[in-house]
Amino acid sequence: MNLTARATVEQFEQAKSKLSALKKDPGNEVKLKIYALFKQATQGPCNTPKPGMLDFVNKVKWDAWKSLGSISQDEAREQYCNLIGSLVEAEGGSSAQVTATPVGGGATYETLLVSTADDITTIKLNRPAKKNAITPEMYNEIIAALDGNDLSTFTKIPEGGVQEMARQGAELLRKYVRAYIDFPKPLVAVVNGPAVGISVTVLGLFDLIYATERATFHTPFTQLGQSAEGCSSYTFPRIMGPTKASEMLLFNKKLTASQACELGLITEVFPDTSFQSEVWTRLKAYARLPPQSLALSKQLIRSVEKERLYAVNDAEVERLMERWTSEECFNAVMSFFQAKAKL
Repeated sequence: MNLTARATVEQFEQAKSKLSALKKDPGNEVKLKIYALFKQATQGPCNTPKPGMLDFVNKVKWDAWKSLGSISQDEAREQYCNLIGSLVEAEGGSSAQVTATPVGGGATYETLLVSTADDITTIKLNRPAKKNAITPEMYNEIIAALDGNDLSTFTKIPEGGVQEMARQGAELLRKYVRAYIDFPKPLVAVVNGPAVGISVTVLGLFDLIYATERATFHTPFTQLGQSAEGCSSYTFPRIMGPTKASEMLLFNKKLTASQACELGLITEVFPDTSFQSEVWTRLKAYARLPPQSLALSKQLIRSVEKERLYAVNDAEVERLMERWTSEECFNAVMSFFQAKAKL
């Protein structure tokens, strides 16, 4: 019996290694199951107090662990190993393939498509099933892509509850927006559909924004009990004037592509049928311009207001951290989902 138990523990440790090497996100439901089985296997049945109502992430995790009831640690280990094994098999890999270290230092991304051709680096959001809604993992990957660094770790859900979640989320947002402020080369946004929230607010930090005629731009912050981010509380009034900025940031107005262009938020609108060809023809031409001249000219423009943008980013992040932990924000988000409001 002791030999069997030791083998099970060894298999469990191997499964943990395989999990960290998975290339595809298995989805939230599977990740909750993995979490619950891991806790059951290492600590036994759930014996911790139920998290409070506002601590919704840890509450979901607690419910998943609690749902396993009184199954033994040995059985939980076995189920954990079987689940990880099925995920490895679904990726078409073996134990050796999953745990192998990739050759070379190139960065790999799970939620982005990053490529370089004709001296243009393209960063595409790659989460179509969720309409490219940005997750903490995507924040980190975009930061890494802008910095040119390899990426080895992602944000994990903290154990400190909603306050710690808000703090970590605020620091991630601060770092994310600062990556745009500090980026030394020209940044071009290519928008081919609806843009919501942070995907809109950071546009004020780009140098060119091209959009298809079907693109829309929406910042429903007060609808969700939140506040502006991405330096938009400064850039939007400067770009389009205070009253038009207030329509977006305070009163949740959604702009069409033509409206956004008229207000100066975006550079130009293209027909859907010719969007890709026209945009890429221009970008390839821009990429042939002297690169140092482009970079130095951009840095001259940005240097005038860089410190101001840092201060605005800090102020927005601090306000959002308070908003995320407020009862008003929680109630607004709950009302939004209950009403199934359309953004």
